[in-house]
Amino acid sequence: MSARRPTTTLAGAVALTLGVTALLAPPAAAHGKGGSAERFAQKVSSRAVLRHLDAFQRIADRNDGNRAALTPGYEASAQYVERTLRRAGYRTWRDPFTFDREVVDAATLTVTGGAAYEVDQMAFSVNTPEGGLTAPAAIPDDPFGCTAEAWGDADPAGAIAVVSRGDCPFSAKALAAESLGAVGVVVHNNVEGLFAGTLGAEGVVAVPVVGLSLADGQAIVAAAQAGPVEVTLDARLHGEEVESFNVLAETRAGRDDNVVMLGAHLDGVEEGAGINDNGTGSAAILEVAVQLAREKRLNNTVRFAWWGAEELGLIGSTAYVEELATQEGELDRLATYLNFDMVGSPNYIIGVYDADESTYPAPVAVPAGSAETEDVLTGYFDGIGQPWVDTEFSGRSDYQAFIVNGVPASGLFTGADGSKTEAEVALFGGTAGIPYDPNYHSPADDITNVSHEALRIMTKAMAFATFSLAQDTSAINGVSGPGDQGKPWKPWWPGKGRHDHDVRPLDDAA
Repeated sequence: MSARRPTTTLAGAVALTLGVTALLAPPAAAHGKGGSAERFAQKVSSRAVLRHLDAFQRIADRNDGNRAALTPGYEASAQYVERTLRRAGYRTWRDPFTFDREVVDAATLTVTGGAAYEVDQMAFSVNTPEGGLTAPAAIPDDPFGCTAEAWGDADPAGAIAVVSRGDCPFSAKALAAESLGAVGVVVHNNVEGLFAGTLGAEGVVAVPVVGLSLADGQAIVAAAQAGPVEVTLDARLHGEEVESFNVLAETRAGRDDNVVMLGAHLDGVEEGAGINDNGTGSAAILEVAVQLAREKRLNNTVRFAWWGAEELGLIGSTAYVEELATQEGELDRLATYLNFDMVGSPNYIIGVYDADESTYPAPVAVPAGSAETEDVLTGYFDGIGQPWVDTEFSGRSDYQAFIVNGVPASGLFTGADGSKTEAEVALFGGTAGIPYDPNYHSPADDITNVSHEALRIMTKAMAFATFSLAQDTSAINGVSGPGDQGKPWKPWWPGKGRHDHDVRPLDDAA
C-alpha cells in the first residue's frame, strides 16, 4: 500500500452491543447450483494462504530481500502466481504498461560540520535545488507536527522542519510546516530503519519532503534541542521510461457481460519482503481463485488481478483501467471491484472501505453501487458477530482508477502506520498507541510479522463476498442470473493488447 494513515470509526461496534441473537446468524447468501457462499468460504483455508506467503518470503530471500517492481523478486512472484493459477486450470495473461521510473541523484541530510544521513525522497515530492537546501533545523512542540498549532512556540519559517512519523498522513505534516514557511520537511521514522513514504498525489506539497530513519532523526532532534543546528537537505530524482506488467486471470464459468473483479498489488517496497504489504492480499485472492476454479456454475465471470508498481504510485492498476476506458463497453462489463491491500497487520483492525461515506466523505466521487458492494462485506461481518470499523475510502489504493472511471468498489484493510486507539483495542485486542503494522515499509515486514487471526478473518470474508457476487450482483447494478451473452464454461480469456503467458517450470519460491 502506498504510505498513508488509515482513518477508522467504530461503525461495526454495534454488533457487540445490540445483543440480538439474529446478528449471530450468517447473512443471506447467494446460492448457485454449486452451493452457498458460506460453504465456499469454508473451502478457502487461511493455512493455504500462509503457504503462498511462505513462497513469497522465500522468493524475497533469494532475490536481494525484496519483491519490488522491476526486480527479479517481482518477476519470480509473478511466475509463482501464474504457475499456481495454471495448476488450478486457469490461463493467465500479462498486462504490460510503461512508466517513468525515478532514479535517485541525491538523497542526503547533512549536519553542517557533522554527519551525513541517508534520506528517502517521498513519492510526489518536489526536488531540492542542485546542491541542496541549507537552513536551520526546526522541531515542533508536538513531535508529530500534524497541524500548524502543533508547532506551538517553535518557528519553522525559513527552516527545514524535522517531525516524527505517525498520527496523520505525511502530506498533513508537510502542509502544516509549509503553511508556516518551512522550506523543506524531514519525517523521521517511529520504528527502526529508513522508510518510503508518499504525499498521495502530485502538487499537494510545494516543498521537498523526505523520510529519515528513527536513529538518525533522534540524533538531529537531540542536537537541535540542545542548540541551533544547520542542515543541508539534498534530495533529487529524475525519471526514465521502463516497462512492467500486471498478472490477470478469470474464471471460465460465468456470463462475460457482468464481471466481478478482485485485485491486490503484487509488488512490495525495496526495503523488505513486503509480506503484509501486500503479500497478504495477493496470497488471499490467489487461494480464492484456486478454489473458485472448481466451481463450474457461476452466473458471473470473476476476474483476478495482481497489480504491478502500486508502491510507485498505483501505476499498474491505473494503466489497466485507462486502457479499458479506450475500449467501447469494457468498463460497463465490470459490475464491481474489490480491493485487498494489507489484510494481516499484526496490530490489526478489521477495516472495510467506507464506500457509503457514512463516516468519512470521500475526496473523490464514489460511484453508485459502491455502498452496496461494501454491504456484502459488512453484512457478512455483522452476520457472524465480527466487529468491524470503517476505513477512509480516499482513493489512495488500487481502487482509485476504478472509482474515478465510474466502477463501483470497496474492499478490506487491516491498517498500516496509523496508531491504534483504545476503542479499537476494545474491539480487536492488540496495543493502543502503536501502529497497526509497526513493520510497514520496512525490512521487518516479513513472514514472522503477520497476524494469522486477521488473515483468517479477512480471507473468509473475501471468499464469502466473491462467491456471493459471482452469483448475484443485482443489488449493485440490477443484473441477475446467467444472462444471454455468457457461456456456462468459457474456454478463452478476452483482453485487447494482452497475451497468454506461458511460464517456465520453476521452484515455487524461485
